[in-house]
Amino acid sequence: MSPQNITYRQAVEELETILRALETDAVDVDDLTARVQRSAELIRLCKQKLRSAETAIDQVFENLEEEDELEDQ
Repeated sequence: MSPQNITYRQAVEELETILRALETDAVDVDDLTARVQRSAELIRLCKQKLRSAETAIDQVFENLEEEDELEDQ
């Protein structure tokens, strides 16, 4: 699944799956690099999605404050 088509929840679930595999030594050394690279990609995606959500929420609050100020005039 490409990073653009994955949800935050799916990314976290995949990260948890990778972590469980690493904790149980179920990943052989040849696969380790790929798993670490995928984990980094998923973490970047999650950070991006969190930043986007924070920006959207901030905008909602700014709009609400502006509406309150207009109502108070």
